[in-house]
Amino acid sequence: MTTTSGPSQQVASASGATIATGAPVAGAGTTEHQVADPFDVRLALRASPLLRTFNVAGLLSAADVHVAQRLGRLARETDETVLLAVALAVRGVRSGSVCVELDDAATLTAEAEVEREPGSATEPTTLDLPWPDLAAWRAAIERSPLVAVGPIGHADRPVRWVDGRLYLDRYWRDEQVVRDSVDARLAAPALPVDAAVVRDAVRRLFPRAEDERQRLAAATCAVSTLTVLTGGPGTGKTTTVARVLAILQQVTGTRLRIALAAPTGKAAARLREAVQLEVGRLAPEDRAGLGELEATTIHRLLGWRPGSSTRFRHDASRRLPHDVVVIDETSMVSLPLMARLLEALRPQARLLLVGDPDQLASVEAGAVLGDLVRRPPTGQGPVPALAAVLPDSTAPVGGDRTALRNGVVRLTVNHRFEGAELTALAAAIRDGRADDTVDLLRSGHPSIEWVEVDATLTPAHLTGLRDDIRSAGLTLLTAAREGDATAALHALEAHRLLLAHRRGPAGVAHWADVAESWVAEAALAEATSAEAAADQAGPWPLGLPLLVTTNDRDTGLFNGDTGVVVADEAGSRVAVFGDPDRPLRISPHRLPAVVPVHAMTVHRAQGSQFARVSLVLPPAASPLLTRQLLYTAATRAREAVRLIGSEEAVRVAVGREIRRASGLALPR
Repeated sequence: MTTTSGPSQQVASASGATIATGAPVAGAGTTEHQVADPFDVRLALRASPLLRTFNVAGLLSAADVHVAQRLGRLARETDETVLLAVALAVRGVRSGSVCVELDDAATLTAEAEVEREPGSATEPTTLDLPWPDLAAWRAAIERSPLVAVGPIGHADRPVRWVDGRLYLDRYWRDEQVVRDSVDARLAAPALPVDAAVVRDAVRRLFPRAEDERQRLAAATCAVSTLTVLTGGPGTGKTTTVARVLAILQQVTGTRLRIALAAPTGKAAARLREAVQLEVGRLAPEDRAGLGELEATTIHRLLGWRPGSSTRFRHDASRRLPHDVVVIDETSMVSLPLMARLLEALRPQARLLLVGDPDQLASVEAGAVLGDLVRRPPTGQGPVPALAAVLPDSTAPVGGDRTALRNGVVRLTVNHRFEGAELTALAAAIRDGRADDTVDLLRSGHPSIEWVEVDATLTPAHLTGLRDDIRSAGLTLLTAAREGDATAALHALEAHRLLLAHRRGPAGVAHWADVAESWVAEAALAEATSAEAAADQAGPWPLGLPLLVTTNDRDTGLFNGDTGVVVADEAGSRVAVFGDPDRPLRISPHRLPAVVPVHAMTVHRAQGSQFARVSLVLPPAASPLLTRQLLYTAATRAREAVRLIGSEEAVRVAVGREIRRASGLALPR
């Protein structure tokens, strides 16, 4: 594969065609939640004949096979069809599902792409594999000593079979924790409040006619222990959170213990910044009541337990002390983490889940926010109590009333009038309107740029991308030389290059090298040789953008946090992270595992926003092209988005939804 080291060199294709030399483009890489690497095909050498067939075909990884066979040996299960089902359940978790639905198993396709002969397409197809007879397969599973059958089946078996779905037992148990906790909160009696006080507070803080859904959300939070606040970009979710907290403070009449949290450190920093900004606009008495609100990661909120990555200091036996817990970016929260959070909440504590269910789901198993939004109501939820506390101008009707039975309020009015075109693009993608998406991309509006590449991606296609990367990189380097941590962290958010894949010619590994070379060339062109040598001296070059890849309690850094290396007062180097106005400074030798972040996957970008975003699409044949991926990438941009790829790739992405197997959205 060819990479760039300058503007005149050739660039590997990312649009699904060929590089400038006419050489074929290899298949794309994997997303971060996938364990199997399509460029590293590994076979389970000791697999039984049936599992070997599925392994060789690429549907099962070696790890899937090994786990299934290991469990089979422990339970003395020799039926290959049962072990196949277990391996598929392991595969499901690896790809983000909670279980495998046996009726749909035969429609599964290999996620791994392989290099084809020159000129041929790389397309996932329904595999022609020796699937077991469904009735016989079900019967074998139900009599297996490896499998607990039904909700009250054996508690000591590692696999569970419920209503045609096969789970690894721990994920089934986590699903039940979430289901039972949510149902209990929705069925609980309304919280005792003064209806007149609620009405007045809601009317005062949400006075406009277009604030109807915000009033619904505030009233729901007042009377219920569970509210799910959803909406797309620019609909005012964070503004609503700040004002809802002020309303709750007034309604309860006491100083509430409030926790703000998000799945990543970056998302937590953005939550704190946005909420505090809105609190600063409130009346003095509201500001005084709320005080200085902080935000943290969910992991830190629950408290680390030494020696465990799945259990926390706060749990069912040691509850969180907070009266109100707000979780932002809930679409990123996995099923196990949501289960641990719900276990740790006091029954009377209010929980406000905030997020966009149309974004990519967690990189781990589960799509909890989407399931909670889609699940059929099991009761009336907070609806009966709302009539007494809502202002006369607000009344839930139709679909709003149905959603409210699950505590769900969706904000729909966009308040970012300067970004109307970006909002329209996001809505077209979200709704699956491919023609409208293409029309908006071709509109020529300054906030939307489409570099349409049908056959060959050449250096000429990359002029705008190269200019943005160089400009952002030079701004970052200048701030780093001056030791200006605030300016450096702001520069880090000026532009971000996003990819669907980690590896391959359309992946982060390749494009990060390209971006780094562009920044290095620009830096050399504007600096003296002495300055350039000083910038690059030592293992931590000035202006190096960093991405944390693990959680580290000692430094307070978490997986997904981004930072940059800057000069310090002593003339040495320090890495700065977090809020630009309150940067966290860490000596490089104390850093946890980090990697340069000249480019990142769309998954990694969740919870972050950038002034400008560039998305390089993989080939149209990539199985990772989905509506959620395109929507998530487009909504990372505050001011402008650039898309590089073919019309075919765009249409494939808009037309394909991610489906994660789960029982949470289904009735009992």
